[in-house]
Amino acid sequence: MSHNKVPPRAGISRRSFLGSTGAVGAVLGAGTQHASAQQSDTGVAPNSQPKIELTINGKRRTLTVEPRTTLVEALRDNLGLTGTKIGCNQGQCGACTILLNGNRVNSCLILALSVNGAKITTVEGLANPDGSLHPMQTAFAEHDAFQCGYCTPGQILSAIACIDEGHAGSADEIREYMSGNLCRCGAYPNIVAAVEAVRDGKEG
Repeated sequence: MSHNKVPPRAGISRRSFLGSTGAVGAVLGAGTQHASAQQSDTGVAPNSQPKIELTINGKRRTLTVEPRTTLVEALRDNLGLTGTKIGCNQGQCGACTILLNGNRVNSCLILALSVNGAKITTVEGLANPDGSLHPMQTAFAEHDAFQCGYCTPGQILSAIACIDEGHAGSADEIREYMSGNLCRCGAYPNIVAAVEAVRDGKEG
């Protein structure tokens, strides 16, 4: 009977594989150290986050944010301005409506980094310095234009913009241009009445 030894299989042995992976790890480690040295030379710290400056409710603020941070998250989490609500997070409910450079926008759809230098108004910035309410806030209270109140900040800011834009000529027009702000409680007739009252100068 033949007892010939089986010849070794061609290819990579366990020892050579471990040796090669060790060499690759050393190269990668050297590359990481080189990158860190380059960052130190340029004064940019690893994992640093960019800063932005915004004028929010009349005050200049500097924020440090992650690139993926949305504007509504920056307002709520970085500044504690929780009057701006997060609803659908898809730009369809209007709960996160704010005024950006005078225009109403859904702040859940905007990256904070993209509005560096902008002027922003949230519901916290509507009241006068003496504490008296904005006419639209008063109108919403007088006309019972809310129930649970969750959508109210966005509704109020959108209503202010609706008048400023010249889209409050009739009840139908108000409903059309307020249609991006949803109210699950169904206070729509009272919201229209509040907008009409401010439009006609009956509040404030």
